[in-house]
Amino acid sequence: MFMNAKNVIESGKAILGIEFGSTRIKAVLIDQDNKPIAQGSHEWENQLVDGLWTYSIEAIWNGLQDCYADLRKDVKAQYDCEIENLAAIGISAMMHGYMAFNEQQEILVPFRTWRNTNTGKAAAELSKLFNYNIPLRWSISHLYECILEENEHVKDIKYLTTLAGYIHWQLTGEFVLGVGDASGMIPVDPATKTYDAEMVRKFDELIAPRGYSWKLLDILPKSLNAGEAAGVLTEKGAKSLDPSGHLKAGVPLCPPEGDAGTGMVATNAVKQRTGNVSAGTSSFSMIVLEKPLSKPYEPIDLVTTPDGSLVAMVHCNNCTSDINAWVGLFKEYQQLLGVPVDMGAIYTKLFNAALEGDADCGGLMAYNYVSGEPVTGLAEGRPLFVRSANDKFSLANFMRAQLYGAIAVLKFGNDILFKEEQIKVDRITGHGGYFKTAGVGQRMLAAALNSPISVMETAGEGGAWGIALLAGYLVNKQGKNLADYLEDVVFAGNTGTEIAPTANDVAGFNRYIEAYKQGLAIEQAAVANKK
Repeated sequence: MFMNAKNVIESGKAILGIEFGSTRIKAVLIDQDNKPIAQGSHEWENQLVDGLWTYSIEAIWNGLQDCYADLRKDVKAQYDCEIENLAAIGISAMMHGYMAFNEQQEILVPFRTWRNTNTGKAAAELSKLFNYNIPLRWSISHLYECILEENEHVKDIKYLTTLAGYIHWQLTGEFVLGVGDASGMIPVDPATKTYDAEMVRKFDELIAPRGYSWKLLDILPKSLNAGEAAGVLTEKGAKSLDPSGHLKAGVPLCPPEGDAGTGMVATNAVKQRTGNVSAGTSSFSMIVLEKPLSKPYEPIDLVTTPDGSLVAMVHCNNCTSDINAWVGLFKEYQQLLGVPVDMGAIYTKLFNAALEGDADCGGLMAYNYVSGEPVTGLAEGRPLFVRSANDKFSLANFMRAQLYGAIAVLKFGNDILFKEEQIKVDRITGHGGYFKTAGVGQRMLAAALNSPISVMETAGEGGAWGIALLAGYLVNKQGKNLADYLEDVVFAGNTGTEIAPTANDVAGFNRYIEAYKQGLAIEQAAVANKK
Protein backbone atom coordinates (compact mmCIF):
# COMPACT_ATOMS: atom_id res chain seq x y z
CA MET A 1 0.00 0.00 0.00
CA PHE A 2 2.82 2.39 0.97
CA MET A 3 4.76 2.00 -2.27
CA ASN A 4 1.62 1.95 -4.38
CA ALA A 5 0.33 5.24 -2.95
CA LYS A 6 3.79 6.82 -3.16
CA ASN A 7 4.11 5.78 -6.81
CA VAL A 8 0.62 7.13 -7.57
CA ILE A 9 1.54 10.52 -6.11
CA GLU A 10 5.00 10.71 -7.67
CA SER A 11 3.69 9.72 -11.11
CA GLY A 12 1.01 12.45 -11.00
CA LYS A 13 -1.88 9.98 -11.06
CA ALA A 14 -3.47 10.96 -7.75
CA ILE A 15 -6.78 12.87 -7.78
CA LEU A 16 -7.58 15.76 -5.45
CA GLY A 17 -10.94 16.76 -4.01
CA ILE A 18 -11.40 19.88 -1.87
CA GLU A 19 -14.64 20.83 -0.13
CA PHE A 20 -15.44 24.04 1.74
CA GLY A 21 -17.78 23.06 4.57
CA SER A 22 -19.30 25.40 7.12
CA THR A 23 -16.67 24.75 9.79
CA ARG A 24 -13.92 22.91 7.93
CA ILE A 25 -12.18 22.96 4.58
CA LYS A 26 -11.07 19.42 3.75
CA ALA A 27 -8.78 18.04 1.05
CA VAL A 28 -8.71 14.35 0.12
CA LEU A 29 -6.19 12.74 -2.22
CA ILE A 30 -7.36 9.47 -3.79
CA ASP A 31 -5.62 6.78 -5.80
CA GLN A 32 -6.73 5.10 -9.03
CA ASP A 33 -8.97 2.76 -7.02
CA ASN A 34 -10.78 5.79 -5.54
CA LYS A 35 -9.32 5.10 -2.08
CA PRO A 36 -8.18 8.02 0.11
CA ILE A 37 -4.41 8.05 0.51
CA ALA A 38 -3.83 11.44 2.15
CA GLN A 39 -5.81 14.34 3.52
CA GLY A 40 -5.56 17.86 4.88
CA SER A 41 -7.91 20.26 6.61
CA HIS A 42 -8.40 23.78 7.87
CA GLU A 43 -10.85 24.87 10.55
CA TRP A 44 -12.80 28.07 9.96
CA GLU A 45 -15.97 29.83 11.10
CA ASN A 46 -18.44 32.19 9.49
CA GLN A 47 -18.71 35.72 10.88
CA LEU A 48 -21.83 37.77 11.55
CA VAL A 49 -21.08 41.13 9.91
CA ASP A 50 -23.76 43.85 9.68
CA GLY A 51 -26.40 41.24 10.48
CA LEU A 52 -25.32 38.82 7.71
CA TRP A 53 -23.34 35.57 7.88
CA THR A 54 -20.18 35.74 5.77
CA TYR A 55 -16.64 34.51 5.18
CA SER A 56 -14.12 37.06 3.92
CA ILE A 57 -12.26 36.62 0.63
CA GLU A 58 -9.03 36.53 2.67
CA ALA A 59 -10.41 33.74 4.86
CA ILE A 60 -11.38 31.76 1.75
CA TRP A 61 -7.91 31.88 0.20
CA ASN A 62 -5.99 31.56 3.47
CA GLY A 63 -8.16 28.55 4.30
CA LEU A 64 -7.65 26.92 0.90
CA GLN A 65 -3.87 27.38 1.03
CA ASP A 66 -3.60 26.18 4.63
CA CYS A 67 -5.74 23.13 3.83
CA TYR A 68 -3.57 22.27 0.83
CA ALA A 69 -0.40 22.85 2.89
CA ASP A 70 -1.78 20.44 5.50
CA LEU A 71 -2.33 17.88 2.72
CA ARG A 72 1.28 18.34 1.53
CA LYS A 73 2.43 17.84 5.12
CA ASP A 74 0.46 14.57 5.34
CA VAL A 75 1.91 13.36 2.03
CA LYS A 76 5.43 14.23 3.23
CA ALA A 77 4.90 12.45 6.56
CA GLN A 78 3.40 9.29 5.02
CA TYR A 79 5.29 8.95 1.75
CA ASP A 80 8.26 11.37 1.95
CA CYS A 81 7.44 12.97 -1.39
CA GLU A 82 5.88 16.13 -2.87
CA ILE A 83 2.74 16.60 -4.96
CA GLU A 84 4.11 17.88 -8.27
CA ASN A 85 1.25 16.92 -10.59
CA LEU A 86 -2.25 15.49 -10.38
CA ALA A 87 -4.58 13.56 -12.70
CA ALA A 88 -7.58 15.75 -11.85
CA ILE A 89 -8.95 18.21 -9.28
CA GLY A 90 -12.48 18.89 -8.05
CA ILE A 91 -13.73 21.84 -6.01
CA SER A 92 -16.88 21.69 -3.91
CA ALA A 93 -18.46 24.01 -1.35
CA MET A 94 -21.59 24.83 0.59
CA MET A 95 -24.35 25.62 -1.90
CA HIS A 96 -26.45 28.72 -2.55
CA GLY A 97 -25.64 32.15 -1.18
CA TYR A 98 -24.52 35.24 -3.01
CA MET A 99 -21.16 36.16 -4.50
CA ALA A 100 -21.46 39.10 -6.89
CA PHE A 101 -18.48 40.53 -8.77
CA ASN A 102 -17.87 43.48 -11.08
CA GLU A 103 -16.05 43.45 -14.42
CA GLN A 104 -12.68 43.59 -12.64
CA GLN A 105 -13.64 40.41 -10.72
CA GLU A 106 -13.81 42.37 -7.46
CA ILE A 107 -16.45 41.24 -4.99
CA LEU A 108 -19.15 43.91 -4.67
CA VAL A 109 -20.53 43.04 -1.22
CA PRO A 110 -19.31 40.49 1.34
CA PHE A 111 -20.15 36.86 0.49
CA ARG A 112 -23.64 36.07 1.82
CA THR A 113 -23.82 32.41 2.84
CA TRP A 114 -26.71 29.93 2.73
CA ARG A 115 -27.26 30.61 6.42
CA ASN A 116 -28.79 34.07 5.88
CA THR A 117 -32.56 34.35 6.16
CA ASN A 118 -33.00 38.02 5.20
CA THR A 119 -34.54 37.21 1.79
CA GLY A 120 -38.11 36.45 2.83
CA LYS A 121 -39.86 39.00 0.63
CA ALA A 122 -37.83 38.09 -2.47
CA ALA A 123 -38.25 34.34 -2.01
CA ALA A 124 -42.03 34.67 -1.52
CA GLU A 125 -42.47 36.85 -4.63
CA LEU A 126 -40.32 34.57 -6.79
CA SER A 127 -42.06 31.42 -5.54
CA LYS A 128 -45.36 32.93 -6.61
CA LEU A 129 -44.00 34.18 -9.96
CA PHE A 130 -42.44 30.80 -10.85
CA ASN A 131 -45.09 28.61 -9.16
CA TYR A 132 -42.11 26.82 -7.68
CA ASN A 133 -40.66 26.80 -4.19
CA ILE A 134 -37.75 29.26 -4.13
CA PRO A 135 -35.94 28.98 -0.78
CA LEU A 136 -34.52 31.90 1.18
CA ARG A 137 -30.92 30.77 0.71
CA TRP A 138 -30.94 30.41 -3.09
CA SER A 139 -28.80 32.83 -5.09
CA ILE A 140 -31.79 34.15 -7.04
CA SER A 141 -33.50 35.07 -3.74
CA HIS A 142 -30.43 36.99 -2.61
CA LEU A 143 -30.15 38.76 -5.95
CA TYR A 144 -33.80 39.79 -6.03
CA GLU A 145 -33.71 40.89 -2.37
CA CYS A 146 -30.81 43.21 -3.26
CA ILE A 147 -32.89 44.54 -6.16
CA LEU A 148 -35.95 45.11 -3.94
CA GLU A 149 -33.75 46.91 -1.41
CA GLU A 150 -32.31 49.00 -4.27
CA ASN A 151 -28.73 48.10 -3.38
CA GLU A 152 -26.35 50.32 -5.31
CA HIS A 153 -24.02 47.47 -6.31
CA VAL A 154 -26.61 45.55 -8.39
CA LYS A 155 -26.09 47.68 -11.50
CA ASP A 156 -22.39 46.75 -11.50
CA ILE A 157 -22.83 42.96 -11.39
CA LYS A 158 -20.89 41.17 -14.11
CA TYR A 159 -20.60 37.75 -12.47
CA LEU A 160 -22.83 35.99 -9.94
CA THR A 161 -21.75 32.62 -8.57
CA THR A 162 -21.48 30.29 -5.58
CA LEU A 163 -18.43 29.64 -3.41
CA ALA A 164 -17.44 26.51 -5.38
CA GLY A 165 -17.95 28.38 -8.64
CA TYR A 166 -15.80 31.27 -7.43
CA ILE A 167 -12.85 29.09 -6.38
CA HIS A 168 -13.01 27.08 -9.63
CA TRP A 169 -13.21 30.29 -11.69
CA GLN A 170 -10.11 31.73 -10.02
CA LEU A 171 -8.16 28.47 -10.42
CA THR A 172 -9.05 27.88 -14.09
CA GLY A 173 -10.37 31.13 -15.55
CA GLU A 174 -13.56 29.23 -16.49
CA PHE A 175 -16.86 30.74 -15.25
CA VAL A 176 -18.83 27.49 -14.97
CA LEU A 177 -20.79 25.48 -12.41
CA GLY A 178 -21.85 21.85 -12.03
CA VAL A 179 -25.55 21.40 -12.72
CA GLY A 180 -26.28 20.35 -9.13
CA ASP A 181 -24.79 23.55 -7.70
CA ALA A 182 -26.41 25.58 -10.51
CA SER A 183 -29.81 24.21 -9.48
CA GLY A 184 -29.39 25.97 -6.13
CA MET A 185 -28.96 29.34 -7.82
CA ILE A 186 -32.17 29.24 -9.87
CA PRO A 187 -34.19 26.13 -10.85
CA VAL A 188 -32.74 23.87 -13.53
CA ASP A 189 -34.79 22.08 -16.19
CA PRO A 190 -33.89 18.35 -15.93
CA ALA A 191 -34.58 17.97 -19.66
CA THR A 192 -32.01 20.59 -20.73
CA LYS A 193 -29.76 20.33 -17.62
CA THR A 194 -29.42 24.09 -17.49
CA TYR A 195 -31.33 27.03 -15.99
CA ASP A 196 -35.08 26.85 -16.57
CA ALA A 197 -35.67 29.05 -19.65
CA GLU A 198 -39.22 30.07 -18.70
CA MET A 199 -38.19 31.17 -15.21
CA VAL A 200 -35.22 33.09 -16.60
CA ARG A 201 -37.60 34.86 -19.01
CA LYS A 202 -40.05 35.73 -16.22
CA PHE A 203 -37.25 37.09 -14.03
CA ASP A 204 -35.85 39.25 -16.83
CA GLU A 205 -39.33 40.64 -17.49
CA LEU A 206 -39.83 41.29 -13.77
CA ILE A 207 -36.70 43.42 -13.43
CA ALA A 208 -36.74 45.01 -16.92
CA PRO A 209 -38.29 48.30 -15.69
CA ARG A 210 -35.26 48.85 -13.46
CA GLY A 211 -33.03 49.30 -16.49
CA TYR A 212 -30.00 47.21 -15.57
CA SER A 213 -27.47 46.65 -18.36
CA TRP A 214 -27.47 42.86 -17.77
CA LYS A 215 -29.94 40.02 -18.17
CA LEU A 216 -29.87 36.98 -15.90
CA LEU A 217 -28.01 34.60 -18.21
CA ASP A 218 -25.36 37.30 -18.76
CA ILE A 219 -24.23 37.02 -15.14
CA LEU A 220 -24.77 33.34 -14.28
CA PRO A 221 -22.08 30.64 -14.73
CA LYS A 222 -22.50 28.13 -17.54
CA SER A 223 -24.11 24.94 -16.21
CA LEU A 224 -22.13 21.74 -16.88
CA ASN A 225 -23.00 18.07 -16.44
CA ALA A 226 -20.85 15.61 -14.45
CA GLY A 227 -17.96 14.39 -16.58
CA GLU A 228 -17.83 17.46 -18.84
CA ALA A 229 -14.54 19.31 -19.25
CA ALA A 230 -14.47 22.40 -17.03
CA GLY A 231 -11.02 23.85 -17.67
CA VAL A 232 -7.49 23.27 -16.41
CA LEU A 233 -5.42 24.68 -13.58
CA THR A 234 -3.71 27.87 -14.77
CA GLU A 235 -0.26 29.07 -13.66
CA LYS A 236 -1.98 31.67 -11.47
CA GLY A 237 -4.38 29.03 -10.15
CA ALA A 238 -1.55 26.65 -9.26
CA LYS A 239 0.19 29.39 -7.25
CA SER A 240 -3.10 30.34 -5.58
CA LEU A 241 -3.61 26.74 -4.44
CA ASP A 242 0.01 25.89 -3.67
CA PRO A 243 2.15 28.98 -2.95
CA SER A 244 5.16 26.66 -2.40
CA GLY A 245 5.34 26.32 -6.19
CA HIS A 246 5.51 22.51 -6.33
CA LEU A 247 2.13 21.93 -8.03
CA LYS A 248 2.26 22.30 -11.80
CA ALA A 249 -0.39 23.94 -13.98
CA GLY A 250 -2.41 22.07 -16.61
CA VAL A 251 -4.35 19.71 -14.33
CA PRO A 252 -7.95 19.19 -15.58
CA LEU A 253 -10.78 20.16 -13.22
CA CYS A 254 -14.27 18.67 -13.13
CA PRO A 255 -17.32 20.97 -12.89
CA PRO A 256 -17.44 22.55 -9.40
CA GLU A 257 -20.27 21.16 -7.30
CA GLY A 258 -22.23 21.94 -4.16
CA ASP A 259 -22.04 19.92 -0.97
CA ALA A 260 -25.44 18.37 -1.66
CA GLY A 261 -24.17 16.86 -4.92
CA THR A 262 -20.95 15.56 -3.41
CA GLY A 263 -22.96 13.99 -0.60
CA MET A 264 -25.06 12.13 -3.17
CA VAL A 265 -21.92 10.89 -4.92
CA ALA A 266 -20.18 9.88 -1.67
CA THR A 267 -23.21 7.76 -0.69
CA ASN A 268 -23.88 6.28 -4.15
CA ALA A 269 -27.26 8.02 -4.25
CA VAL A 270 -27.60 9.54 -7.73
CA LYS A 271 -29.91 6.88 -9.18
CA GLN A 272 -33.67 7.38 -9.08
CA ARG A 273 -35.34 5.84 -5.99
CA THR A 274 -32.19 6.31 -3.92
CA GLY A 275 -31.57 8.98 -1.32
CA ASN A 276 -29.16 10.19 1.30
CA VAL A 277 -29.15 12.21 4.47
CA SER A 278 -26.20 14.46 5.24
CA ALA A 279 -26.09 15.42 8.90
CA GLY A 280 -23.38 17.74 10.17
CA THR A 281 -23.48 21.47 10.96
CA SER A 282 -26.64 21.61 8.86
CA SER A 283 -28.64 18.64 7.63
CA PHE A 284 -30.40 17.79 4.42
CA SER A 285 -32.03 14.81 2.83
CA MET A 286 -31.91 14.19 -0.90
CA ILE A 287 -34.38 11.83 -2.57
CA VAL A 288 -33.84 11.27 -6.32
CA LEU A 289 -37.30 11.41 -7.90
CA GLU A 290 -38.84 9.30 -10.64
CA LYS A 291 -41.19 12.17 -11.57
CA PRO A 292 -41.87 15.78 -10.49
CA LEU A 293 -43.91 16.45 -7.34
CA SER A 294 -47.62 17.17 -7.77
CA LYS A 295 -47.27 20.75 -6.45
CA PRO A 296 -44.76 23.07 -4.75
CA TYR A 297 -44.13 22.62 -1.01
CA GLU A 298 -42.37 25.27 1.02
CA PRO A 299 -40.21 22.81 3.05
CA ILE A 300 -39.07 20.97 -0.09
CA ASP A 301 -36.53 22.31 -2.58
CA LEU A 302 -36.11 20.78 -6.01
CA VAL A 303 -32.49 20.57 -7.10
CA THR A 304 -30.61 18.06 -9.24
CA THR A 305 -27.95 15.38 -9.01
CA PRO A 306 -24.55 16.22 -10.54
CA ASP A 307 -25.83 14.54 -13.72
CA GLY A 308 -29.12 16.45 -13.82
CA SER A 309 -31.81 14.16 -12.29
CA LEU A 310 -34.51 15.89 -10.23
CA VAL A 311 -34.03 15.67 -6.45
CA ALA A 312 -36.38 16.54 -3.58
CA MET A 313 -34.24 18.25 -0.97
CA VAL A 314 -35.27 18.99 2.60
CA HIS A 315 -32.69 21.40 3.99
CA CYS A 316 -32.38 22.30 7.67
CA ASN A 317 -30.08 25.12 8.79
CA ASN A 318 -29.25 23.43 12.09
CA CYS A 319 -28.13 19.94 13.05
CA THR A 320 -25.16 19.04 15.27
CA SER A 321 -23.91 22.46 16.45
CA ASP A 322 -25.93 22.38 19.68
CA ILE A 323 -24.90 18.77 20.38
CA ASN A 324 -21.28 19.89 19.98
CA ALA A 325 -21.87 22.72 22.46
CA TRP A 326 -23.27 20.31 25.07
CA VAL A 327 -20.42 17.84 24.52
CA GLY A 328 -18.06 20.78 25.10
CA LEU A 329 -19.74 21.26 28.48
CA PHE A 330 -19.10 17.60 29.39
CA LYS A 331 -15.48 18.07 28.30
CA GLU A 332 -15.13 21.00 30.72
CA TYR A 333 -16.57 18.83 33.51
CA GLN A 334 -13.97 16.14 32.80
CA GLN A 335 -11.24 18.75 32.86
CA LEU A 336 -12.59 20.06 36.18
CA LEU A 337 -12.23 16.55 37.61
CA GLY A 338 -8.72 16.28 36.22
CA VAL A 339 -9.69 13.44 33.88
CA PRO A 340 -7.73 13.30 30.58
CA VAL A 341 -9.94 14.43 27.69
CA ASP A 342 -10.45 12.30 24.58
CA MET A 343 -13.13 14.05 22.53
CA GLY A 344 -13.77 10.98 20.39
CA ALA A 345 -14.40 8.89 23.50
CA ILE A 346 -16.73 11.53 24.98
CA TYR A 347 -18.85 11.58 21.82
CA THR A 348 -18.94 7.79 21.61
CA LYS A 349 -19.97 7.29 25.24
CA LEU A 350 -22.62 10.03 25.17
CA PHE A 351 -24.09 8.88 21.84
CA ASN A 352 -24.22 5.27 23.04
CA ALA A 353 -25.87 6.40 26.28
CA ALA A 354 -28.76 7.73 24.15
CA LEU A 355 -29.59 4.16 23.13
CA GLU A 356 -30.55 3.46 26.77
CA GLY A 357 -33.05 6.35 26.82
CA ASP A 358 -36.83 6.09 26.52
CA ALA A 359 -38.12 5.92 22.95
CA ASP A 360 -39.84 9.32 23.47
CA CYS A 361 -36.92 10.77 25.49
CA GLY A 362 -39.00 10.69 28.67
CA GLY A 363 -40.67 13.95 27.68
CA LEU A 364 -37.42 15.94 27.35
CA MET A 365 -37.23 18.32 24.39
CA ALA A 366 -34.30 19.92 22.53
CA TYR A 367 -34.45 22.77 20.01
CA ASN A 368 -31.09 23.03 18.24
CA TYR A 369 -31.75 26.41 16.59
CA VAL A 370 -28.36 28.12 16.62
CA SER A 371 -29.61 30.12 13.62
CA GLY A 372 -33.01 30.60 11.99
CA GLU A 373 -34.90 27.61 10.60
CA PRO A 374 -37.05 28.38 7.54
CA VAL A 375 -38.82 24.98 7.56
CA THR A 376 -40.43 25.86 10.90
CA GLY A 377 -40.83 29.54 10.06
CA LEU A 378 -38.15 31.00 12.36
CA ALA A 379 -35.95 33.78 11.00
CA GLU A 380 -33.69 33.58 14.08
CA GLY A 381 -32.75 30.81 16.47
CA ARG A 382 -32.30 30.32 20.20
CA PRO A 383 -30.93 26.91 21.29
CA LEU A 384 -33.23 25.57 24.01
CA PHE A 385 -33.46 22.51 26.24
CA VAL A 386 -36.97 22.12 27.68
CA ARG A 387 -38.41 19.82 30.34
CA SER A 388 -41.22 19.76 32.87
CA ALA A 389 -40.87 18.75 36.51
CA ASN A 390 -42.35 15.29 35.96
CA ASP A 391 -40.26 14.33 32.93
CA LYS A 392 -37.67 11.55 33.24
CA PHE A 393 -34.50 13.64 33.47
CA SER A 394 -31.59 11.24 32.88
CA LEU A 395 -28.38 11.44 30.88
CA ALA A 396 -29.69 8.80 28.46
CA ASN A 397 -32.92 10.72 27.83
CA PHE A 398 -31.04 14.02 27.63
CA MET A 399 -28.71 12.71 24.92
CA ARG A 400 -31.53 11.01 23.05
CA ALA A 401 -33.49 14.29 23.07
CA GLN A 402 -30.43 16.06 21.62
CA LEU A 403 -30.08 13.46 18.86
CA TYR A 404 -33.82 13.59 18.10
CA GLY A 405 -33.78 17.38 18.11
CA ALA A 406 -30.95 17.45 15.56
CA ILE A 407 -33.13 15.66 12.97
CA ALA A 408 -36.63 16.74 14.03
CA VAL A 409 -37.01 19.41 11.34
CA LEU A 410 -35.79 16.92 8.72
CA LYS A 411 -38.79 14.75 9.53
CA PHE A 412 -41.24 17.61 8.74
CA GLY A 413 -40.32 17.71 5.05
CA ASN A 414 -39.85 13.98 4.59
CA ASP A 415 -43.30 13.25 5.98
CA ILE A 416 -44.65 15.27 3.03
CA LEU A 417 -42.66 13.19 0.55
CA PHE A 418 -43.48 9.78 1.97
CA LYS A 419 -47.04 10.35 3.22
CA GLU A 420 -48.54 12.98 0.88
CA GLU A 421 -46.59 12.38 -2.34
CA GLN A 422 -46.20 8.62 -1.76
CA ILE A 423 -42.56 8.72 -2.91
CA LYS A 424 -40.88 5.31 -2.99
CA VAL A 425 -37.21 4.74 -2.20
CA ASP A 426 -35.09 1.61 -2.44
CA ARG A 427 -32.23 2.87 -0.28
CA ILE A 428 -31.43 5.85 2.00
CA THR A 429 -27.80 6.29 3.05
CA GLY A 430 -26.61 8.46 5.92
CA HIS A 431 -23.31 10.32 6.13
CA GLY A 432 -21.74 13.08 8.20
CA GLY A 433 -20.70 13.57 11.81
CA TYR A 434 -24.13 12.60 13.16
CA PHE A 435 -23.45 9.00 12.05
CA LYS A 436 -19.86 8.76 13.26
CA THR A 437 -20.70 6.66 16.34
CA ALA A 438 -21.66 3.30 14.85
CA GLY A 439 -25.35 2.49 14.86
CA VAL A 440 -26.58 5.41 16.99
CA GLY A 441 -27.51 8.24 14.61
CA GLN A 442 -28.50 5.57 12.10
CA ARG A 443 -31.08 4.13 14.51
CA MET A 444 -32.44 7.58 15.40
CA LEU A 445 -32.88 8.55 11.74
CA ALA A 446 -34.52 5.20 10.94
CA ALA A 447 -37.08 5.99 13.67
CA ALA A 448 -37.62 9.54 12.37
CA LEU A 449 -38.17 8.55 8.73
CA ASN A 450 -39.68 5.12 9.46
CA SER A 451 -37.31 3.76 6.84
CA PRO A 452 -34.20 1.53 6.82
CA ILE A 453 -31.00 3.61 6.85
CA SER A 454 -27.67 2.43 5.45
CA VAL A 455 -24.26 3.75 6.43
CA MET A 456 -21.12 2.85 4.49
CA GLU A 457 -17.61 2.50 5.83
CA THR A 458 -16.77 5.50 3.65
CA ALA A 459 -19.49 7.67 5.28
CA GLY A 460 -16.88 9.61 7.24
CA GLU A 461 -15.04 10.59 4.04
CA GLY A 462 -17.79 13.05 3.17
CA GLY A 463 -17.97 15.64 0.44
CA ALA A 464 -14.25 16.08 -0.21
CA TRP A 465 -14.14 12.41 -1.21
CA GLY A 466 -17.35 12.91 -3.22
CA ILE A 467 -15.85 15.72 -5.31
CA ALA A 468 -12.65 13.69 -5.73
CA LEU A 469 -14.83 10.89 -7.18
CA LEU A 470 -16.39 13.40 -9.60
CA ALA A 471 -12.89 14.51 -10.62
CA GLY A 472 -12.02 10.84 -11.13
CA TYR A 473 -15.13 10.38 -13.26
CA LEU A 474 -13.94 13.23 -15.49
CA VAL A 475 -10.79 11.33 -16.49
CA ASN A 476 -11.87 7.72 -15.99
CA LYS A 477 -15.55 7.43 -16.93
CA GLN A 478 -15.08 4.31 -19.07
CA GLY A 479 -18.08 5.21 -21.24
CA LYS A 480 -20.46 4.87 -18.27
CA ASN A 481 -23.05 7.31 -17.00
CA LEU A 482 -22.40 8.65 -13.49
CA ALA A 483 -24.85 6.33 -11.69
CA ASP A 484 -23.38 3.21 -13.31
CA TYR A 485 -19.81 4.42 -12.76
CA LEU A 486 -20.49 4.80 -9.03
CA GLU A 487 -22.40 1.52 -8.80
CA ASP A 488 -19.97 -0.61 -10.81
CA VAL A 489 -16.57 1.02 -10.40
CA VAL A 490 -16.46 2.97 -7.13
CA PHE A 491 -18.76 1.01 -4.83
CA ALA A 492 -18.78 -2.33 -6.70
CA GLY A 493 -22.17 -3.27 -5.27
CA ASN A 494 -21.39 -2.30 -1.65
CA THR A 495 -24.52 -0.72 -0.13
CA GLY A 496 -23.23 -0.49 3.44
CA THR A 497 -24.73 -1.65 6.75
CA GLU A 498 -28.47 -1.21 7.12
CA ILE A 499 -30.54 -0.62 10.28
CA ALA A 500 -34.32 -0.95 10.06
CA PRO A 501 -36.62 1.02 12.38
CA THR A 502 -38.30 -0.74 15.29
CA ALA A 503 -41.99 -0.18 15.99
CA ASN A 504 -41.14 1.07 19.50
CA ASP A 505 -38.60 3.64 18.22
CA VAL A 506 -40.97 4.90 15.50
CA ALA A 507 -43.82 5.30 17.99
CA GLY A 508 -41.50 7.06 20.43
CA PHE A 509 -40.19 9.47 17.81
CA ASN A 510 -43.75 10.24 16.73
CA ARG A 511 -44.68 11.13 20.33
CA TYR A 512 -41.56 13.28 20.55
CA ILE A 513 -42.33 15.12 17.32
CA GLU A 514 -45.92 15.89 18.35
CA ALA A 515 -44.67 17.43 21.58
CA TYR A 516 -41.93 19.20 19.59
CA LYS A 517 -44.52 20.84 17.33
CA GLN A 518 -46.50 22.09 20.33
CA GLY A 519 -43.32 23.35 21.96
CA LEU A 520 -42.36 25.48 18.95
CA ALA A 521 -44.33 28.25 20.66
CA ILE A 522 -41.61 28.26 23.36
CA GLU A 523 -38.92 28.68 20.71
CA GLN A 524 -40.89 31.46 19.03
CA ALA A 525 -41.29 33.25 22.37
CA ALA A 526 -37.56 32.93 23.05
CA VAL A 527 -36.74 34.49 19.68
CA ALA A 528 -39.26 37.28 20.24
CA ASN A 529 -38.11 38.13 23.77
CA LYS A 530 -34.36 37.63 23.87
CA LYS A 531 -32.26 40.21 22.08
